[in-house]
Amino acid sequence: MTRTVDTAQELAAFLRTRRERLDPQDFGLPVRRQSRRTPGLRREEVAELAGVSIDYIVRLEQARGLRPSADVVEALAGALRLDPGERAYLFDLAAQRPRTAGKAATVAAPSLVRLVDDLSPLPVMLMNHRYDILAWNREMANLLVDFGTLPPPQRNSMWLCLRHPQIRERYVDRELVVREGIAHLRAAWAAHPDDRLLAELIAEFTSGDEEFARLWAERDVKVTGRGRKVMRHPEAGPLVLQYETLAPLEDPDQLLVINRAADEESQSALDRLNAR
Repeated sequence: MTRTVDTAQELAAFLRTRRERLDPQDFGLPVRRQSRRTPGLRREEVAELAGVSIDYIVRLEQARGLRPSADVVEALAGALRLDPGERAYLFDLAAQRPRTAGKAATVAAPSLVRLVDDLSPLPVMLMNHRYDILAWNREMANLLVDFGTLPPPQRNSMWLCLRHPQIRERYVDRELVVREGIAHLRAAWAAHPDDRLLAELIAEFTSGDEEFARLWAERDVKVTGRGRKVMRHPEAGPLVLQYETLAPLEDPDQLLVINRAADEESQSALDRLNAR
């Protein structure tokens, strides 16, 4: 049976990797590289920066059952110079952030389905926190694939990017797309530690995809709400999209992804694609 998040082990590993990536010179600490057998800050340096004991840091990094308070989590986040996404991830692992009630949606609310259609001609889709695609409009299907022809387990944007032979080649900077997707998925994994389907999905990717396993092991955490994607479409040609991700107030675990052309050439490409 696939395990969900072992928060103590993941908290330990995350703290170690964040500590090891830091440069002592950025903190005004003496380098003495010949005496540093591992990269980054020492445990005692993190302990001093966070205002806790060295033994406390050791026990955290050895997953010995500690549950840091919100104040300690905040101090650790500051000491390790975590960005907002990493900070939220640390709070989730320490069970210090309120959980979202209920299970992940598997069917989109009718009002959201209508909204997705109403946003045409912009390519739009609705996903849950697992990246399962719950609703899409015609323009989104034209851009990627007719999701309705896929078995439900394959209607997942991470699965498509990793496994679908045509979509794998559609992103010019595919590794960046996969890396950002994994960073978001890791944040969702910590925020939903009891979601067994999500844990099983991650286990499937980790065991069956070398690229996913390599990037997942880096423990990057980032929730990216907007950005650009460069694509090469077999019919429309090259195009650049700007995307914006919105979460409905009543369904905060669902993500509305709205795509727009980034320039005139890309808009012309979309127009040609949707006029077929």
